[in-house]
Amino acid sequence: MFAHILIAADGTELSDKAVQEGVALAKLLGAKLTAIHVTEPWTTAVSGEWAVAFPVKEYEEVSAANAKRILAKVADEAARAGVSCETMHVPDQFAAEGIVEAAEARGCHLIVMASHGRRGFARFLLGSQANRVLTQSAVPVLIIK
Repeated sequence: MFAHILIAADGTELSDKAVQEGVALAKLLGAKLTAIHVTEPWTTAVSGEWAVAFPVKEYEEVSAANAKRILAKVADEAARAGVSCETMHVPDQFAAEGIVEAAEARGCHLIVMASHGRRGFARFLLGSQANRVLTQSAVPVLIIK
């Protein structure tokens, strides 16, 4: 049923919990994994005076290094569990869209990701990537809280 699982990782403690659950599920089902880290476009990450102090090239380099570190951690956990895992960094994309597009392009059967569970004004200001994935995805989504 779920032969290919996509795990979204952002390096947070909550995301690490989703990675653990996703790897355990993949092991149980004999599924392969794809771990994804999406880096938002530079223009949404910095604005105003920060844009001058933090040029786009440096942002891209730092983002790529951060993605490499996060994805290596997922790949290591999968390897310890004996689960096949590919990794992918999607730069210059909003998280929800990058996750949904990757799941479709890779033929994934399930998306595993964390939700911070923000409510009210915090959710309005920060948005909910998990909610956007849920509403945009054609494949099932497992949300870890």
